[in-house]
Amino acid sequence: MKYVLYLFCIIILTGCTKQKPFSLDFTKKEAIAFEEYVIPYSFFPRTIHLVGIGDSLTKGVGDELKRSGYIGRLKTELLQYKGIEDVILTNTALRGRRSDQLLKMMNNGDIDYAIRNADFVTITIGGNDLMKIVKKELFNLKVEPFQKGLVSYQNNYEKIIKKIREINSNGKIVLIGIYNPLTVVSNEANEFETIIEEWNNSIEMLANEDKNACYVPIDKHFDTNANLVYHTDFFHPNSKGYQLMKESIISSLNNCGFIDEQNRELLF
Repeated sequence: MKYVLYLFCIIILTGCTKQKPFSLDFTKKEAIAFEEYVIPYSFFPRTIHLVGIGDSLTKGVGDELKRSGYIGRLKTELLQYKGIEDVILTNTALRGRRSDQLLKMMNNGDIDYAIRNADFVTITIGGNDLMKIVKKELFNLKVEPFQKGLVSYQNNYEKIIKKIREINSNGKIVLIGIYNPLTVVSNEANEFETIIEEWNNSIEMLANEDKNACYVPIDKHFDTNANLVYHTDFFHPNSKGYQLMKESIISSLNNCGFIDEQNRELLF
């Protein structure tokens, strides 16, 4: 909420005298002059609540520098923004978690306490849904099982977002896309790209349906390991990979109008 110092002073003064009630019936010239007194969001010190939910990518698995992956780096970044006094991070993510398991946790109310006052909720989910299909169809990878899995995944994700909105109607939800780790270990990886694209399109669509949600694509960072972005397990990001994820999040939040990256301030 924007505060207007000039308006505040006038209201106080008019409350202390017997003058006529103050009117906001400005001329255009007066309105333009009045805009100069608008105080930005960053004027008043704020504590931001950052909540992470989902799988190992939000957990920060593979970060050899032990800086809590992308979300720890995002916290550090936000602390540098104007008017941010503190960032309280609550990370509920768990390695290996699938969308159905996250939905179950949401329905049980296990993380309501964290989501209720969140300014940002970041989500990574879907990688383990995909890998479950890959492991089952390892020697006979076809598109059909992934298309069927996508229907179930998208249904789970829709319910997850709906549950978040029941608890917190205004918090910014950051939906982070998935990537294809098979590019590192398989020559057949290119056949998997269409599947990854379809799953990411479903995440982006869900983000577009919520005015306070933002989609973050990250697959471009992990199409190969030429830049040494993978952990030694060749599945999770390493510290460099998580740094790139953080940079993509900041860029996307700027494009979504939630932050001003250049002036380093929040826009809500």
